[in-house]
Amino acid sequence: MDVVQLLQADLHDALAGVLGVKPEPTEVAVTPTKAEFDGDYTLVVFPWVKRAQRSPEQLAIAVGDYLLEHSALVEDFNVVKGFLNITIRPGVWVQALREIPVDGTYGFAKPNSSGQSIMVEYSSPNTNKPLHLGHIRNILLGHSVSQILAAMGHRVIRANLVNDRGIHICKSMVAWLRYGHGETPQSAHMKGDHLIGKYYVRYDQEYRREVQELIDSTGCTEEEAKSKASILQEAQEMLRRWEAQDPDILSLWRRMNGWVYEGFDTTYSQLGVGFDRVYYESETYLAGRTIVLQGLERGIFTRREDGSVWIDLRADGLDQKLLLRSDGTTVYMTQDLGTATQRFHEYALTSMVYVVGNEQDYHFQVLRLILKHLGYDWADRLYHLSYGMVNLPEGKMKSREGTVVDADDLIAQMDETARATAAELGKAVDLPEADRDAIHHAVGLGALKYFILKVDPTKTMVFDPKESIDFNGNTGPFIQYTHARGCSVLRKLEDGVGETMPQEVRGLSALERNLIRGLAQWPQVLRQAAEQLSPALVANYAYELARYFNQFYHDCPIAKEPDQRLRAVRIASTRATVAVLKAALKLLGIHAPELM
Repeated sequence: MDVVQLLQADLHDALAGVLGVKPEPTEVAVTPTKAEFDGDYTLVVFPWVKRAQRSPEQLAIAVGDYLLEHSALVEDFNVVKGFLNITIRPGVWVQALREIPVDGTYGFAKPNSSGQSIMVEYSSPNTNKPLHLGHIRNILLGHSVSQILAAMGHRVIRANLVNDRGIHICKSMVAWLRYGHGETPQSAHMKGDHLIGKYYVRYDQEYRREVQELIDSTGCTEEEAKSKASILQEAQEMLRRWEAQDPDILSLWRRMNGWVYEGFDTTYSQLGVGFDRVYYESETYLAGRTIVLQGLERGIFTRREDGSVWIDLRADGLDQKLLLRSDGTTVYMTQDLGTATQRFHEYALTSMVYVVGNEQDYHFQVLRLILKHLGYDWADRLYHLSYGMVNLPEGKMKSREGTVVDADDLIAQMDETARATAAELGKAVDLPEADRDAIHHAVGLGALKYFILKVDPTKTMVFDPKESIDFNGNTGPFIQYTHARGCSVLRKLEDGVGETMPQEVRGLSALERNLIRGLAQWPQVLRQAAEQLSPALVANYAYELARYFNQFYHDCPIAKEPDQRLRAVRIASTRATVAVLKAALKLLGIHAPELM
């Protein structure tokens, strides 16, 4: 039973009866009544006041009276100015609670039932550095969005595009050849991605040194020095040799990238994420070049005197965009043209979601426009989930300067913070050590994931590890602990968990109504999260539901409740809460412990 949809239908009829004209279904929207007022749901009547030729209060009363006479849902109402606050009958809440499945499927569509195939691309790392905190936000958003879309019955393909070629890769390779002396992950006792990242930082240090030396010794400008630095010229020559398929360069490139992939896989495993399809830029950029050359023949693109290929988008309100350099090498846009066409052909996609930071907003605007110019009708079904950057309390991170928070180090730090916090609060002290370690890891990782995912993806955020692990705020551990508390209640009441739900109860307290109403909102929240590609809606719903349950837990005892019908309702409410919290946390990639 979807109480909100049923109430909207009754309100539609009520407005039609009072106004004499049926409003559009989309015009009738209700929201949960604010805590300071009596009621379950609120309708704002101001949009119809002029049509009704009544005051807001008169119209709200007329609609409320109509509901009392004709709706099986409504028990009572009150009016505050133009706000109609509606109270739902207790029996309706009992029926809604009775219909909530507790097997984790509540609000979910059947797998692959929508007929839509959606690819979600996330992670998309460069192979010149390890994954860091910024990558973690990307990965967690992509993984959670994939889970949410799959819960809506879509066929979801989780994709990772590895940026394994280009000048940035060559920079790490040049630095390793110059300064590495054959060092390997084994000899250095480092993860492979960490080792390559070390040489990316070393390249930047040496490049800066060379630039300054050229300025000091020749008196050239900074721009001239930057282009003349020998280490940059060496990297540029390496890129040309790579694109010419030089066997020595390719061999070194495969070896060093192999080290990085092993490191990435370890981090992905620690985060509990994975992919259905991994693409490599080195395998897709040539397809993009072919598309550009075909567009050139069709007159969509133009070649300049230096041999470079461009598209003029000024008629679309943008500017001119480079697609092939004068030396024939490709740019990121070329590769994205190739991968987009390959993916839609390979999977017969309905749509595609790119999880990429907001600094690439313009890039994806251009990508869609170029594909439309090329005649691809699916170009408008490319969506850019544009998220804000992650900063630390001390400021912005910079990869090339080595001032980033490494993903592996952060995960380890969260484990240790969870361990220390649990010890301080005296939690899980009676459990075997292995169980404690598993819980500490689940709580630490849950704190990290929730803190990042609870923020609207479009917003820049500041990550504070200490704040994220709090057991009493809007945090992952608070929700995990609430889930464990609910499991504990059910274990203690095992004999009564199967009690038959009554058809009716005489009354429900405000706390009981709040909890059941919160449970009833879950399907709507899930739909909105899928439509908006926003795990934050799921995260903050889970927090509110956990708050409702904890208030209910403290003030509505179950074991000592003498009314068997009310006792059964409270047990059912607890079971449903545990199931919904577990499902919500799973969509966020967070484990829901049964003991804490």
